[in-house]
This record gives sequence, C-alpha cells and structure tokens, in this order.
Amino acid sequence: MLYFDIIAEHPGDKTALIFKNQITTYGQLRRKVVQWANYLQSRGVKKGDKVGLLSRNCADFVVSYFAIIKAGAVVVPFNFQLAAREVAFIVKDASMKFMVTRQKLEMTEALAEIGYESGLLQFDYEDMCQITDHEFVNYTMDENDNCTIIYTSGTTGIPKGAMLSHKNLVANTMQFTEVVKTYSTDSALCVLPMYHCFAWTVSISGPLYHGATIVIQETYIFKDTMKLIAAHNVNTFAGVPTMIQLFYKGAEPEELAGIRYFISGGAPLPRILAEGCKNKFGKPVQEGYGLSEASPVVSVNPTNAIKLGSIGPSLPGVTVHILNENDEQVGTSEVGELCVRGDNVMLGYLNLPEETATTLRDGWLHTGDLAYKDEEGFIFIVDRLKDMIISSGENVYPREIEEVLYRHPAIFEAAVIGIPDKLRGQAICAYIVLNAGYELDKRELRKYLLERIAPYKVPREILFRAEMPKSATGKILKTALREQALVDMVNRKR
Repeated sequence: MLYFDIIAEHPGDKTALIFKNQITTYGQLRRKVVQWANYLQSRGVKKGDKVGLLSRNCADFVVSYFAIIKAGAVVVPFNFQLAAREVAFIVKDASMKFMVTRQKLEMTEALAEIGYESGLLQFDYEDMCQITDHEFVNYTMDENDNCTIIYTSGTTGIPKGAMLSHKNLVANTMQFTEVVKTYSTDSALCVLPMYHCFAWTVSISGPLYHGATIVIQETYIFKDTMKLIAAHNVNTFAGVPTMIQLFYKGAEPEELAGIRYFISGGAPLPRILAEGCKNKFGKPVQEGYGLSEASPVVSVNPTNAIKLGSIGPSLPGVTVHILNENDEQVGTSEVGELCVRGDNVMLGYLNLPEETATTLRDGWLHTGDLAYKDEEGFIFIVDRLKDMIISSGENVYPREIEEVLYRHPAIFEAAVIGIPDKLRGQAICAYIVLNAGYELDKRELRKYLLERIAPYKVPREILFRAEMPKSATGKILKTALREQALVDMVNRKR
C-alpha cells in the first residue's frame, strides 16, 4: 500500500479533521490532496524532489503532507522552532528547491551564508488553493520508495535525515494500532507537533487509517485542551510526560472520564506520575518508546497489561533484541543495546552511507539506547549511550549548543548536560568557563543563544565555573559535571 491510500476508502461524508471548529470530511480531504498535489506538479515538483513542510499544527498541514507525497515527491517536515540557519542547513542537505509553509520565510540571507545557490521556491497555503489546468501525472510508485525524511540530530549535533518509505509509515501505523486499538468512532486529539514522527504516526496516521476523527490543537495550552476534549468528545490522547503532568495537576477525573487511553512517549515517564494518574483517573498511562529511524514506534504497554517503568513489549511485526558489544544477544534481565528489526525500520540516512552502515548492521537498527528485557518480554530503558538530552519530548544534542557557546567571545570552555526535571523529563544545563578579563551575565547569554538556536535548546540552567573537571588527556568529564549538578540541585532546595 502507498501511504496516501490510507485515506482512500472511508465514507466521503465522515468527519476527518476538526480545526478551530472547521470540519474537513474524508471526501473533502481526498479532493484537496489531489488539487494541491496537482498545483505542486504545475509549479515544477517532480518525482523524488524533496519538498519542505514548515507550519504549526493545522488541517492544511495534513493536506500538504499527503499532497506532497501524492505528487510523487518526498516530504521533509521542519520543526517550526528552528532558527533560519538551522532550516537552511536542512534545505541544503536535502538539495531542496520547494517548500510549503503556512507563512513564507525570509531565507535569502541564511541560504547565502551557507552557499546554497539553487534557490528555494516557497508556497503558502493560499497559493496551494489555486486551480490549475495542469494535467496530473500519476507517477509509478513502489511501497519501498522514500516518501518522508525526518531530520534527527546525531551525536555530533549535525542533523541527519532518516529516510522513511511508504511501507515504513503504513507498517508502523498498522503495528501500533494493532496494540492500541483505534476505531472509526474515535475522536483523537492531536496536540503533539505534527512535524514530529511520534505525532504523525500515533495522532494522525493511526486515526486516518481507521477512519476516525482528528481534533487538531495548534499549540498546547492546557485550558484550551480541556475545552476541546469537552466540545468534541475526545476519547484518545497521546502526548509527552509534560502534558500528562498538567492533566494530573489540573484536570478532574470527571473531565477525562471519556478518554479511553493515554499514550506517553518522547521522554521517560516518571513512575510517580504514572502511579498518580492511575490513582486519580482510574486509567493507566501507556508508556511507549520509539525513534525517528523506526517510523517511530518500537514498543508500547498494552492496555490490559501495563508494567510501570517499562516501555512495554515490542509491537507485532517488530523484533527487539538486546545485544552486547559483539552484537550477540544477551539473556533475560541483562543490559545491552536495544536493537530493532521490522518493516518500520528506515531505508537509511540521506547522503550519509557510513552513518547508515554503522546504524543498520546485519539487518538491525542499533538505537544507541541501553535496555533489558524481563521474562515476559517487557523492555526497560536503563540509560542512553548517546549524550542526547530529551526535554519535553524534544531531542537536544549538547555539542550543537556547545558549538554556539564557543563562538561567544567571552567563553573559554563550555559543557552542556541534561539534568533531571520533573516537568520536562530533563532540563538543559550549561557549565561555562569565561576567558580572563571577561564578564557575562545569564540574561545576556540567553539572548545571544535565542538569536542562534531554537528556544527549546537554550539551557534552563547556566552555571559559571573557574575550571572544568578533566581527564588526563584534557577531555571535559561530563560525568563529574552531572554529579555536581545533582549536588547543586539538592543544595538549592535546602
């Protein structure tokens, strides 16, 4: 099955999308997808072209995503929080000539700065509505064709494009909804950002595949979320632990009585929060695990068998092995690297054959996460091999922030780590050593960072030191900094 065919068979008068009280039926959605796909082709988009998609959540994001793929192109969703230079890097890496946006961006300076001469033609949603006399080209497509590229930063801080196929997206949608049942009568809230793989599979593809209704929220504002749940009889919810925490603190049991399940992903779910929600609302939170390279869902706790602290067993059709450093499978309860195999595993990284070969070895996707399985096949994440920080469901890579910090004339050394945070899972902490004779206050440094990186990457904690702890070879010891950060947190609470 090609990805855009998941909406092909549902009744035309059935409500597919609700956004700001505007209803889009499945019939309207299909017609709009074809119209917008034809417009893209009329403007020069051809099979295999990479087309960016940058927008906050809205119904037209969904239309655009399907239209780009229907036109034969590859959709590249952008995190709308990225700074212009971060967007420009992806544009160049993907050799992108076209972008669909809710509001056109000023990219000339950022693209010139990195030497991208090809130009970028932008279409906003108003442009896409234009009628054209172009005759639509039905390109021959295969389920193994690349149709989506999800950019995910690597340990070097350089974004990598995970290439996903039609088969990857359809398979993961079917795999997930086989465990977390979805029905045509469901009303699903999509409040997770649509550019995120988690949102796209769980909150968009799953409901659309089964002919359900999706209620779209542009940005997560708790009071607005509660109003949407009440107004549209929302009965399924997927979010990051931060959102679950706000439900726990601010919602009454009767207000969420109609919710059939709560799915949590994107960051570790604190055990105390999971227990609190079960006690308060009478329903457990089903924690899952995934990564962009796996389309993204690998495992989830099934509704009728939840183990707190676990990310559940692997999905049907997804095989998870825990391997040691020799790529040999370890025994029950032994810790090793979590590795994945299945139709949901990516084709590879765009333009990065060596990284692809390292990550996809002997048919296994090596996640870089340390985990173990219990005797019933439930998986428990122990730690991360990478330095990646997960804050409110967003992946943040320390080196990227450090590179920006090092460009500041007052900074001699910088080290960025993740520290525990009850609301966000992890908060970003930067340790700074200043050059001799310089002064720098935290407000000035945050302003400097906000001009260069996305707001969610700006450290919440900034700590100045006279010197960094180092190894004999001069490497900054982040383990020591993490230990010191925990001591500092305890001291501040006293």
